[in-house]
Amino acid sequence: MRTDSSPGNLPAREHLPAGSAGTPVLDVVIPVYNEEKDLQPCVVRLHEHLKRTFPYAFRITVADNASTDTTPQVAARLESEIPEVRSFRLEQKGRGRALRTVWSASDAPILAYMDVDLSTDLNALLPLVAPLISGHSDLAIGSRLARSSRVVRGAKREFISRTYNLILRGSLQARFSDAQCGFKAIRRDVAQVLLPLIEDTGWFFDTEMLVLAERAGLRIHEVPVDWVDDPNSTVHIVKTATDDLKGVWRVGRALATGSLPLDRLARPFGDDPRDRDLTDVPKGLARQLVGFCVVGVLSTLFYLLLYSGFRSFSGSQIANALALLVSAVANTAANRRLTFGVRGRGSAVRHQAQGLVVFGIGLALTSGSLAALNAATSSPAHSTELAVLIAANLAATVLRFLLFRAWVFPDRRDETEASTVVASHNPSSHNPSSPTYGTTTAHQQHPQQLPHQQHPHTPLPQRPNTTAPQAPYTNYDHSQTNEFRAGEAADRTWGDATMQLQAVRPHDHDPRDTRDAR
Repeated sequence: MRTDSSPGNLPAREHLPAGSAGTPVLDVVIPVYNEEKDLQPCVVRLHEHLKRTFPYAFRITVADNASTDTTPQVAARLESEIPEVRSFRLEQKGRGRALRTVWSASDAPILAYMDVDLSTDLNALLPLVAPLISGHSDLAIGSRLARSSRVVRGAKREFISRTYNLILRGSLQARFSDAQCGFKAIRRDVAQVLLPLIEDTGWFFDTEMLVLAERAGLRIHEVPVDWVDDPNSTVHIVKTATDDLKGVWRVGRALATGSLPLDRLARPFGDDPRDRDLTDVPKGLARQLVGFCVVGVLSTLFYLLLYSGFRSFSGSQIANALALLVSAVANTAANRRLTFGVRGRGSAVRHQAQGLVVFGIGLALTSGSLAALNAATSSPAHSTELAVLIAANLAATVLRFLLFRAWVFPDRRDETEASTVVASHNPSSHNPSSPTYGTTTAHQQHPQQLPHQQHPHTPLPQRPNTTAPQAPYTNYDHSQTNEFRAGEAADRTWGDATMQLQAVRPHDHDPRDTRDAR
C-alpha cells in the first residue's frame, strides 16, 4: 500500500490504442563501441525480425559510443539503406550515457535496447514490449536467471552474474532476478522522469534504473530469455565489477538517507489496486505484521543475549532494564525503517522518545513478571527466569505493535488524500491543456508539450503495409526536440524547473515471491 498523498508526475497506466501510421511505437537502441564487424549483421537481422513479427511502426537507432574504427561509417551506410534505421554519434564513451541521450530525445512511446552481439533470442522481443504497450508494466527486462530461461555460457560468467544479483538482493533488497541482461525496455513517460535521477553513465546504468524504479513502486515485468554467451565480448569483467560495487554503495547510501526524490515516479493515487479501501482489513497490516515479527524475533534474541550478559554482574531487575533499554532503541530504529517504511532523519528523535514510552510499558510488564516470580519462589532457576521473560515479552510485543501502528508511526494518508489527491488528479480528464509529464530544461519557466510528444491516449501508429521505400531517417532533428540536447542529456546538465527535491515518502512494496537468483 502506498502511503504518500502525492498525485505523482506520471499518468495512470493505460493501453496505447492502435491507430494510423505515424511516429514509431518502438525505438530499439543498439549501443556500440568499435563494432565494425558485428554491427551490420545485427541490424539486418533485427530489422528483418521486426519487419516480419512486430505489428506496429518501429525504429532501430545505432548509438555510437565514440568508436575509433569504422563503426560510424557502417552505421551511416545502414541508415541510408534501411528506412527504419538511424544513427547517432556520441563523442564520449559509456553505455548509460548513450541510452540516456537517445532515450531522452526519442519520440517513441516504447524505448528498448539490446546488445549488438544479439546474445538474446529475438523471439523474446515482442513479449518484452507487449506489457508496456498494454499499460500493464512500466519497465521490462529479459532474465537469464528465470526458471524457464535457456542459457549457454561459461562457469565464470555464470558465477559472476549470480553473485552480483545476490549482492543486489542482500544490499539493495532488489526483487528482480537479472540486472545485467542487455535486453530491456521502458515506457517513454516513465523514462522522462526516471532518467534524470540516474547518475551512472556506464554499465551500472541498468542496475540503478531498475533499483530506483522498484523502490518507487513501478512495475517491472520479467521475460525468460534464451541466451548464448558471446565468447568474443570486450567487457572488462574486473573493472566492470568494481564500478558496479561502487554503484551499489552509492545507491544504497542515497536510499538509506532518503536523498532521492522517488515521489517524482509516483503514479496517480488510485492507479495501484493496493490503494483501494478494503473493509475489515486495515491498510498495510499484513506487510507490517510480517516486518514487525521479523524485527521482533531478532530483537528478542538480542535482548536475551544482553540480559544474559548483564545478569553475570548484576541483579535480574537491573539486567532486565539495561537489556530492554538497549534493545528498545534498536527495535524502534529497525521498525521505523523496515516495518513502517519511514526514511530519512525527520522526526527520528521524536520516534525514539515515543519508543522509549513503549519501552516503559514493556519494562513494567516484564519487571512485574519477574517480581511475581520472585514472590512465588525465593531462588528461581535461570531457565525459569528466561521462560517468564519470554512470555512477558510476547504480551509486550503485541501491545508494542499496536502502539507503534496507532501512535508512533500512524498512517496519515487518510487525513490528506481527499483534499490533495482528488483535487490534484482527475483520471477521466483528457484535457490537452493539462500539465504534461515530461521533463523540462532549466531555462524554461513553464512546462510545455513537445511538438512530437504523444498524448497518453493518442493511438499507436500501425506499421505501413506498403513495401515502397520511405525517406531515410536522418540524425535527430533538434528543432523538434528542443527540450533535450544530446550533450546536455548525456552529461545531465539539463535541469528540471518544474519540480523541487522532496524527502522520500514511504512506499509499500508488493510482497511478491522471493525468487532465488539461480
